[in-house]
Order: sequence, then C-alpha cells, then structure tokens
Amino acid sequence: MSEKGKIIVKALVTGGSASGGPPIGPAVGPTGINIKDVVDEINTQTAVFKGLTVPVRIECDPETKQFEIYIETPSTASLLLKELGVEKGSSSVSEQKIGNVTLDQIQNVVDAKREKFLDKTYKAAIKTVLGTALSVGLTVEGEDPRVIQKRVQNGEYDEKIRGE
Repeated sequence: MSEKGKIIVKALVTGGSASGGPPIGPAVGPTGINIKDVVDEINTQTAVFKGLTVPVRIECDPETKQFEIYIETPSTASLLLKELGVEKGSSSVSEQKIGNVTLDQIQNVVDAKREKFLDKTYKAAIKTVLGTALSVGLTVEGEDPRVIQKRVQNGEYDEKIRGE
C-alpha cells in the first residue's frame, strides 16, 4: 500500500487456527501491534474456513498501532474437498473418483467464491466449479461433471440454480 508507513503482511493460515508464531508473529511483532489481537481477529474471520489454508493480508500502521485484516478465499479445489470432507483429490482422476457431491454443494462453493470469479453469470461460475470437480476426481449427482456442465448449459437445472 502506498500510504506512508503502512506495513503489509501476507500470509497463509489455517482457517480458525492462526497463531502468534510464524508467519504472523515475526512479521507483525516489529510493528508494535498486539499480535494476540491480530491473531484473534484472523481466527474470527477465518472460522468459516476451518481446516483450510486461507490467504490473509494484514495492513499494519506502526504509528497508530491499528491494523486491518483482509481474508482471501481458499482455492476452489480446497472448498470442494471441504464439502466432501476429504483432505486431497484423486491422484488419478480418470480412474479413481474420490467421491460425489451434489449440485447444492457445487453452488455452496460458487457462493463462497462469488466475488473472485471472473465469470459473468452464476451459471458460468457453476460450470467453472464443475470443471474443478472433474480435476480433483469428483462426480456430481453421480455423474461425470462434464455431463452436468452440458445439462447446466442446456438449462436442465435452471430451476435448481439459485443464483441467476
């Protein structure tokens, strides 16, 4: 940030369980800002992403001892795996599926990342998330995600899609 004297700290934290240790403590400590206050605020704001790696940006003002926390959204793949309750995707997506998600779960991921998508429509964002589902080894509604993408495109799920 160009404001005079502000220090920007970028870090990856585990949602809901950041600590005063690295990377936050050593970066924020020299500013004189209370590290516990920073960590508590990060944990409050990232609680919804519990267990996921979340990018955060901390803007510190050493003069006023004020800080602002900006939470980025975890990756689409991380959010999909969280919906399924697994830690990592398939190592061989064409042969080994790791699970099945519903269209509602796909929409949950779209909703969580809505501001980050470059897609112009909700339907396009759903198709993007379906592509990621394919790449981590998921089926959607028991089908190959590409089949669901075509159905979404053809309007077959219009009554189920809540964002348009």
